[in-house]
Amino acid sequence: MLTTRAPAKINLTLHVRGRRQDGYHDLESLVAFSGAGDSLSLTPGEALSLDISGPTSSDAGDGDDNLVLRAARRFAEAIKGGRLGRFRLEKRLPVAAGVGGGSSDAAAALRLLAKANDLALDDPRIREVARSVGSDVPVCLEARARMMRGAGESLGAPIHLPPLPAALINPGVPVATAPVFAALGLQPGASRGGAAHVEISAEPSAGELLAALAKCRNDLEDAACLQAPAIVDALAILRAARGCRLARMSGSGATCFALFATRRDAVRAARVIRAQHPGWWVKTAVLR
Repeated sequence: MLTTRAPAKINLTLHVRGRRQDGYHDLESLVAFSGAGDSLSLTPGEALSLDISGPTSSDAGDGDDNLVLRAARRFAEAIKGGRLGRFRLEKRLPVAAGVGGGSSDAAAALRLLAKANDLALDDPRIREVARSVGSDVPVCLEARARMMRGAGESLGAPIHLPPLPAALINPGVPVATAPVFAALGLQPGASRGGAAHVEISAEPSAGELLAALAKCRNDLEDAACLQAPAIVDALAILRAARGCRLARMSGSGATCFALFATRRDAVRAARVIRAQHPGWWVKTAVLR
């Protein structure tokens, strides 16, 4: 049996530059990953199937709705005669939450299938399958910090971020991505204003990175807050936490993150928030 992690994807920044003629939005985003998330295992050689368990399994979907199975089926179409098998997914990440849970699961499935079939992860067929499954799947394949551009198909070189102690919170409100983008009101071919994304060096210090992040933004935050006002509360709580250096929404929401100077500060903030909002999903992480 082969196993791998499917870590949470966090958009430290997310700039919407415009909307392309093909209808996709043109993005610039610095993506980082947590040290934990979902877990996926594969028993190769058996008929394709998926068993799901874990605290957020009821929201994960099954059949064609689950990205693990969708990725596996696309893999079988691209790699004729490739071995599939039985997947077991331990679902811990919230769903429709802006942390790429489904995309990270799909990328994890492709990593396991590549290993089971003695294929390199940079095999062009696997990269193409990843792109066909979802915009966030390619950046999740290696789960390393980097810039993501376009509709997710253009990836920069890996960036060696300093460890970023963080608190991640989700107020328990699922946010659909399509309405958030639609609220921007961009027609195909239209560009959007706003300062360009700052350059991120290949190995920034903590100070350099925080200074750069402060000049950036998440252009979906306002639209998501209108759809799910609980995001406003989540951000306010994080920004008021002692030791918070930056708080922002990830992806299209509703998960928000705060960066702290120390892991102790992040743990303390998470403990306080968890006590005040026992129904929220609250985790600490070190983003890399």
